[in-house]
This record gives sequence, C-alpha cells and structure tokens, in this order.
Amino acid sequence: MTHRDRFRAAVGGLPPVFWTLWTGMLLNRLASFVATFLALYLTQERGFTIAEAGRVVALYGVGITVAGPIGGSLADRVGRRFTMLLGLVLGSASVAALGFTRDPTALAFLAFLAAATGELYRPAVNAAVADVVPPADRRRAFGLIYWAVNLGWALGLAFAGVVAQRSIVALFLLDAATTLAFAFVIVARVPETRPAGLPRHPPLEGLLRVFKDGPYVAFLFLNLAALVVFTQFQLAAPLDMAAHGVGPSTFSFLMALNGVGVVLLQPTLAPQLRRFDGAHLLAASVLLFGLGFGVNALGGSLPLYVLGVVLWTVGEVVGFPVASALVSDLAPPELRGRYQGAFSMTWGLAFTLSPIFGGELLERFGGPTLWLSCLGVGGAVAIGHLLAAPPRRRRLAALGVAAPDEAEASGAAAPEA
Repeated sequence: MTHRDRFRAAVGGLPPVFWTLWTGMLLNRLASFVATFLALYLTQERGFTIAEAGRVVALYGVGITVAGPIGGSLADRVGRRFTMLLGLVLGSASVAALGFTRDPTALAFLAFLAAATGELYRPAVNAAVADVVPPADRRRAFGLIYWAVNLGWALGLAFAGVVAQRSIVALFLLDAATTLAFAFVIVARVPETRPAGLPRHPPLEGLLRVFKDGPYVAFLFLNLAALVVFTQFQLAAPLDMAAHGVGPSTFSFLMALNGVGVVLLQPTLAPQLRRFDGAHLLAASVLLFGLGFGVNALGGSLPLYVLGVVLWTVGEVVGFPVASALVSDLAPPELRGRYQGAFSMTWGLAFTLSPIFGGELLERFGGPTLWLSCLGVGGAVAIGHLLAAPPRRRRLAALGVAAPDEAEASGAAAPEA
C-alpha cells in the first residue's frame, strides 16, 4: 500500500460537515487553557491555598457535569446547531469574565459557569458526528477529531507557558476568542444534522431511558473511574511538580509533549488498533493511565515526569477514540444527544472528583500515596472493562454493529466491540 493509499484510507469518505466540525474543534483547542491553568491561576495570582483551589477547580468539574445532560437534552429536542452556538457564545463570555474577577466567591461561581456554558456544545458536536458518519467509520472519525484536538492543544501550549509566566489572564482571553471563532464557523458552514422525523422525548424521560441501559451505565462508571486518574493533570500533577521545582513553563512543555505525542502516535497506531477488541483497548488504556501517574511515586525528576506523560499519552491514543465510537454505537438515533451528554457528564464528574481526591491526598498524605493510588485504580478499572465486555458485545450485536474482526473481513474498520 502506498502512502497515498494510506492517507485515503485514513481520511477519505467522510462528509463535508464532519470536516467543518473537525476544523472548528482544531480552532477551539488552539487556546483551551482554563482547565489546565485554573489551579495555577488561583494559587499564584489570586492567593488561594491548595485545598481552596481544589474546591474551586472541582466546581469547574461540576459545571461540566451539569452541561452534559443539559447539552444532550437540548441537542435532541432543539437541535445540534442551536445547542452548539448557545454553548460556545455563552462559554466565551464566561471565560473572559473569569480572567478579570478577584472576589473568591465570584471566582468560584464563574469557574462553574465557564464550564456549564462552555461545555454545552460537546454532546451536540458528538451527536452531529454520529448523525453524518456511518457506524463503520465512527472510530476513524472520532480518532481524527481527537487528533485535531491534540494538534490544537500542542500548538497552543507551545507558547502558553511563556505567556503564563507574564499573565494567565491573557490565556483566558485567548481561550474566549477561539471559542467564539468556533461559533462563527458553525454559523457559516454547519446545518442542522438531527435526522428528521425522530421522536422528541421529554427531558427527564429521555435521561431515564439512558440510565436504564445497563451495559452503557457500566461503561460510564468505568469511564468515570479511568478519567479521575487521567485528570490528575488538572490540579495534583502541576502542584506536585511545582513542589519539586517544575514551574509553569516546564509544566506547559510536559502538557505540550502530551499533545505532540498524540499527534505523532495517532496516525501510526490507529490503523493497527482497528482490528483489536474494544474492551481490550479500553483496559490497556486505563492501565497506562495508572502507570503514567504511578511512576511519579518514584520521585520528582523531570525524566520521570516525561516518562509518565508518554505512558498516559499512549493510553489516550489507545482508548479515547474507542470510547467515543462506543457511545455513538450504543445510542438510539433519537437519544444520541443524551447518550453523548451522559458521556460528557463522566468528564465533568472526573473534573469534580479529581481535584478533591487529588488535592486532599496530596496535602494530607503526600505525592507517593496519591500516585500509587492512581496505579491501583488503573489496574482495577482495567479488570472491570474486561468483565463488562460480554454484555456490551451482546448489546452491540443486537444493534447490528460488527465486531472488529468481522469488519476487517469485509474490508471496513468497525467501532468498539
């Protein structure tokens, strides 16, 4: 197979609306800095203690948690396009206001509001991708979006550390600007993608249907536990690194290394991973998260931090596109937004629980205890994914989603099994 054939296999056959959303996600992620720098902003520029900052950062996670079901319900009842625009415009305004606020109570409220409004768009974007991309191409499509997100992340963080040394507020303003730019892209190029004629369930009824789906709920709990480990970069990792002499610029370099790693690894690994069982990939992914943060227990040197970032970066590449495709495959068309909203909610809960657990363990028991706990949770969740796989496979088979080996035999790469 030539390089041209490989390129066509990787990006060919996807609709124009997908590529417009892909471009908007790339643009938005060029300056998505709040989650990464909020803890440093609160402790270094606003005088918060570690525990106080942890509680405010947790409120940011609560905002994401709330945004998931609200954004998902709006995407199913009102439409994908309106929901994306509402979230992006309100999110941009909230992030900009966060940078100019000094009152502790107002900072806490705006941290919540920035996430609650700014993350409304995410379930709608993912539902729109599922609307326009057939099941056989979804793992590939979500992998490409994941690649774009990390390309933007890497490019943005390449200069974010230098800017942060002078003004974290400037980073928040850049974040607000790129969020608003994504909204303009949607206004210009994205139509409504929700299929016509689908039933519109009342908000509560639709959510109850999601949470009655046993295999999906099991996946959500496992995904939440995995993300609590993964999101330790939000608070505990930068503060522990700072205690070992690693400042904002070096932390920014490590986060950029994560983004660059995804950009380089995703095109290489993704074609090789398509033939593997999804449950095995999810288990390997969370185990790599645990190892990546667990190595920090060995000391506070830069080489160990680099090794850790490499490990959990590989874990991202292995598991995140599989998880996104799985959500789309399990969701009935009329509930795609709500299924995506519940999936987004696990991210919000992780952003809520991670700084609470991480901050408390770090402050009370020290870094080694925290990082070894991450390793233990990673191993336990990996086993959980393997045990939860059979019911999920039966559910996907009933929905007519082919297993990876079946798709390979027919010449297509199918999503998660």
